[in-house]
Amino acid sequence: MNIFSYFKNKGIDTLDSRFYRQIEVWRSWYNSDVRKFHKYKVYRGNGTSVKCTRYALGMAKKVCEDMADLLLNERVTITIADEDTDSFVKRVLTENTWEELGNEYQEWKSALGTVAYVVYIKDAVVDKSGRMIGGSVGINYVEAANIYPTSWQNKVITECIFAFHKAYKRKKYVLFQNHRIEDIPSEDRKQYVIENTVVENTAGVGKELTPEQWEEIPVFCGLAERIETDSDQPLFIIDRLNMVNNADEDTTNPMGISLFANGIDVIRKLDLEYDSYANEFSLGRKRIFVAPELLTTQNGDAVFDPEDTVFYELPEDYFKNSESKESMHEVNMELRIEEHSKAINDDLNWFSLKCGFGTERYKFESGGVKTATEVISENSDMYRSLQKHELVLERVLIQLIQTIIRAGISIGIPDLNEDTDITISFDDSIIEDKTSERQSDRQDVSMGVMSLAEYRSKWYGETVEQAQKKLPEQAAVIE
Repeated sequence: MNIFSYFKNKGIDTLDSRFYRQIEVWRSWYNSDVRKFHKYKVYRGNGTSVKCTRYALGMAKKVCEDMADLLLNERVTITIADEDTDSFVKRVLTENTWEELGNEYQEWKSALGTVAYVVYIKDAVVDKSGRMIGGSVGINYVEAANIYPTSWQNKVITECIFAFHKAYKRKKYVLFQNHRIEDIPSEDRKQYVIENTVVENTAGVGKELTPEQWEEIPVFCGLAERIETDSDQPLFIIDRLNMVNNADEDTTNPMGISLFANGIDVIRKLDLEYDSYANEFSLGRKRIFVAPELLTTQNGDAVFDPEDTVFYELPEDYFKNSESKESMHEVNMELRIEEHSKAINDDLNWFSLKCGFGTERYKFESGGVKTATEVISENSDMYRSLQKHELVLERVLIQLIQTIIRAGISIGIPDLNEDTDITISFDDSIIEDKTSERQSDRQDVSMGVMSLAEYRSKWYGETVEQAQKKLPEQAAVIE
């Protein structure tokens, strides 16, 4: 099924399909499986070609992994001032495997430019008016290829369709979930409405199912055709890299671009060099050319192991016609290791620079890529790049938490505070020497310059009020 043809027939306008083809190009480089590049043919000069697979260094995936680990790892702390709200939000995140999928989708964001987090109510009961009652809060994770903006302003997506691909009994289905704003004339305000549509996509046939039909399919059973959220705030959060999208002629395109989008030419060159490096060892193996009479004894027994690939039999007349009178000739090819290593290291620096990591981030040694682990300077390209991407991620995480809170309130979870303070503390251990900083703070506490509550708040990811309550009684009295 051609999704864009389906949208056109439904009167739905979204981004040009050419941009989604670009997303698939990024995916192919991320997977090191680019058509007509990683699989290619070599002409042998006699009318035949040999199919070859190119060795890949896999740097597209490597930089995405590194960016994901730098942006969202186990050291990133979320602090919510209200304790009941904090407990509820962290329970929802845990139930939706945020610690694993959060990092995974940061990697997808780096690879494809955009991801989305869609908050929904699991096991929701919808009354006759379409309003939700009951259920629990869930999170759907969506990558760029399944995000179709339908309305946006200043690159902020306000209405969007998300595609969820399902399979049941060898049949393929697509659930289109349309989040759009609708007027409530009687109350002179707006609300978000979610409309669900199920399409069978087996063998490319786009057959739209009725709600009665999808009720017979377990993966869609209980799915409401229409849900009124009674809120003017969306249940989806769009997360993208903080980079200008220059992959589309439409400068208003609200989607992000891949971290390596402007470094594909360098990835191509790196894989060519690495493939050549690997082939250097294959093609440069020692060979011993042997005359036929040396391969067997007088009794016809083999002199050399027939499984040994070093020895190569040449025709009998070769040695007769050759200027060399040797019946056994050894050939040692010279390996160009230093030349290949230098070329790869030069391009690793270029690629690292194009991805915002500065130079000297990666080094090619002993046939593999090693990553620098030293503390970086606040003046470095990498520091500035991380700070830039964290600006967007901080807003995204706060929006996600606020959306979870609103969803909890909508299904009647008691004692939730939507206006509570939310603090995101990112991991800056690569930028600062945390051990030295912590020791310095301890000295400040002993001198009375910093309070114990302030120290605990900073290093344990708590608010000052929470830290104060957890101090020993004697320390609390001192405070």
